[in-house]
Amino acid sequence: MTAYQDDIRHFDNVCKKAGSAWNAISPEYAARMKLQNRFKTGLDIAQYTADIMRADMAAYDADSSQYTQSLGCWHGFIGQQKLIAIKKHFGTTKKKYLYLSGWMIAALRSEFGPLPDQSMHEKTSVPALIEELYTFLRQADARELGGLFRQLDETTDAAKKADIQARIDNFETHVVPIIADIDAGFGNAEATYLLAKKMIEAGACAIQIENQVSDEKQCGHQDGKVTVPHADFLAKINAVRYAFLELGIDNGIIVARTDSLGAGLTKQIAVTNEPGDLGDLYNSFLDGDVINGADDIANGDVVVKANGKLLKPKRLASGLFQFKQGSGVDRVVLDCITSLQNGADLLWIETEKPHVGQIAEMVNRIREVVPDAKLVYNNSPSFNWTLNFRQQVFDAWQAAGKNVSAYDRAKLMSADYDSTELAQEADERIRTFQADAARDAGIFHHLITLPTYHTAALSTDNLAKEYFGEAGMLGYVAGVQRKEIREGIACVKHQNMSGSDIGDDHKEYFSGEAALKAGGKHNTMNQF
Repeated sequence: MTAYQDDIRHFDNVCKKAGSAWNAISPEYAARMKLQNRFKTGLDIAQYTADIMRADMAAYDADSSQYTQSLGCWHGFIGQQKLIAIKKHFGTTKKKYLYLSGWMIAALRSEFGPLPDQSMHEKTSVPALIEELYTFLRQADARELGGLFRQLDETTDAAKKADIQARIDNFETHVVPIIADIDAGFGNAEATYLLAKKMIEAGACAIQIENQVSDEKQCGHQDGKVTVPHADFLAKINAVRYAFLELGIDNGIIVARTDSLGAGLTKQIAVTNEPGDLGDLYNSFLDGDVINGADDIANGDVVVKANGKLLKPKRLASGLFQFKQGSGVDRVVLDCITSLQNGADLLWIETEKPHVGQIAEMVNRIREVVPDAKLVYNNSPSFNWTLNFRQQVFDAWQAAGKNVSAYDRAKLMSADYDSTELAQEADERIRTFQADAARDAGIFHHLITLPTYHTAALSTDNLAKEYFGEAGMLGYVAGVQRKEIREGIACVKHQNMSGSDIGDDHKEYFSGEAALKAGGKHNTMNQF
């Protein structure tokens, strides 16, 4: 007996107890509607996806080839189409997640219009997008199951019926984990806690938080980043954990991001109580001048004791303090170890280039203290992947004594090099980057933050060029619709994708033969 059949029996018993007043209610239709709406609340989703992600983390610890991936999505429809495509091409959604990017919310979802990634957008837009994404994913479930139910009703062949029933019984949901960006927490620890609760209630099982100052927050690939002392960041990690526990998601995931590699500034001098504590270690990275007495101190100067010496930190006109040049890697390692030892589950190290060796150098040092440390890594569109990897190959060849005189390192982005041996090796390194970094640099999860932002722009540019140019209507037909039909893109039947067939099913459930359906013979979607 399957769960579907169990539900039919359950609703049959419920209807019988209700008596003749419920004669119009079909137990099978009720069972179908229940199956099409598996997740009743966002907390149901958060718990289901947290369990998935924890299992995936354990699988990666046992075998680094079992890494996970995601793409950033800025609208529910984009996330839905991504998961439909994954199921179509790979038959399963296993180890495939969604990423919710604060950058894309700022740029695309704020009521203020496009904004830079500096936490100026409404923080309520973060849980709103999580809820929207899961609404669209649940609708994808309902749509696919609805199609299977209609096939079941229309088929008389016993073998086909059994096959369709098996697909219903073994249906795999489109609902997958979302790693959701809470930026620097949008305020103090209490603000972080309140927002984290809303995000979890919307369905988030994994929350990513960074160690920048909330009111000075910058995109990870911009200049001017300002970090906070460890105590401040750990308070926010605690706030997120309390939010998970309060809502009953005991195994919720916290991703602790450090921007220290590219952040040369701090707004605060850390509180320290004794030599060698976290505050003292943070302050030891401050750039400044060692002083010998009061004569070395000018009006308004700040003095801190670090490493047993009196230090006058260098302070900018903005009031911010500078870190020592070249201290970024050491600060990253300390940040990551501290975060993992104080409640974080995964790390995120924001780097300036995609280089397996650079990432591995830091991760190996972290793993000397926390052996199972693992990363979420941003395969960022802010990197020029082509140029970076061609230069990496150039440098490797040069170091190995290979003749590179045919190449100009500064101009390797040129299409003139596209068919060269160097370009081909670089492309192969890009192709295997995720597997290589998962194996050699501790990366459990690979994501691209802004891919669908770029694909939307590229596809729109191509359509505009053709449709408004010489191609006219052929620009749409050949460039879009014909490809949709031939490649089996689900939304070519856009009425079906919007829920028209689900609505027709419900009309029949509710009104029986009197139902006025939209999907009859005159519906032009029947052309596809």
